[in-house]
Amino acid sequence: MTEEPLCQVVARNWRALPDGRVECGQCPRHCRLREGQRGFCFVRRNEGGRGVLTTYGRSSGFAVDPIEKKPLNHFLPGSGVYSFGTAGCNLACKFCQNWGISTSKQVDILSSAASPEQIAQAALRRGCRSVAYTYNDPVVFAEYAIDTATACRALGLANVAVSAGYIDPAPRAELFAAMDAANIDLKSFSPGFYRKLTGARLEVVLETLLHLARETEVWLEITTLLIPGLNDSDAEVAAETEWIAAELGPDVPLHFTAFHPAHRMRDLPRTPLATLERARRRAMASGLRHVYTGNVRDLEGSTTWCPGCGKALLVRDGYAVLERALTADGRCPDCQAAIPGRWQWPPARPL
Repeated sequence: MTEEPLCQVVARNWRALPDGRVECGQCPRHCRLREGQRGFCFVRRNEGGRGVLTTYGRSSGFAVDPIEKKPLNHFLPGSGVYSFGTAGCNLACKFCQNWGISTSKQVDILSSAASPEQIAQAALRRGCRSVAYTYNDPVVFAEYAIDTATACRALGLANVAVSAGYIDPAPRAELFAAMDAANIDLKSFSPGFYRKLTGARLEVVLETLLHLARETEVWLEITTLLIPGLNDSDAEVAAETEWIAAELGPDVPLHFTAFHPAHRMRDLPRTPLATLERARRRAMASGLRHVYTGNVRDLEGSTTWCPGCGKALLVRDGYAVLERALTADGRCPDCQAAIPGRWQWPPARPL
């Protein structure tokens, strides 16, 4: 990619206020900005009485990742995904694992310039089957993500959003209409946890999950980072997983991942494997059929198992797929049970 000046475009969701300020309508914060002022996310501001996105066409970096790293275990397993992000975030997670990018208040972190068409072409050249909008949240660079997704679809590439899901209804529909898969971070099932440790509201994230599961064809997976002593209790895991099973369905894959000390929470210990294993068992007792562990070495918790006969269908070690018994159309070869997912691209039926 090339070195170019920072680009900006007029944002999609804002309104002018009578006093000259601009109200951003991208997320529930609804920042009201004076001329030249930036919002909570840092990348949206009032310029000339218009809401603008200041990071369009610039990225904090590009990488080819295994799709399992997003994490997505039921979407084109074993394939490469071209990953990129920008800077800024509309949450304030004290435990952020990508805090150097998401909390940046400087634009010099945006070292790579690329148009949506250049990104799509680069992904294709590198043999990737999809592009992921990740590292920081695509909610804050949605205009760039949507335009890139359009360019990717024109070349037959899929689009993946990795997001905390903290977004208003209208931009939510716009963003996810451009996506083919999403992994949503459900950071806790406690409103107090969200309020104190992320500066956000749980109910908004639940609305995003319901929208994806009930109103779109986007393939959905969920990740919960378990933090010792804060969101890893049996009671909270039970409440979360019972809600997912009842409201989203038993086939939505759930990933429990291990916390490691980062950002403003460096004094806490890493999450023990035993905690993840216990959460996985509790989730399966709640009726979820595909529950995974992550950020740890755990062959059983990384493997996709047939819920019908118990056969190992996709055996993983970390992000690598070691063995694949799943048929091309997503069935168990022994009992013929259909495993929900997106196993072919383009899909066998239109999304």
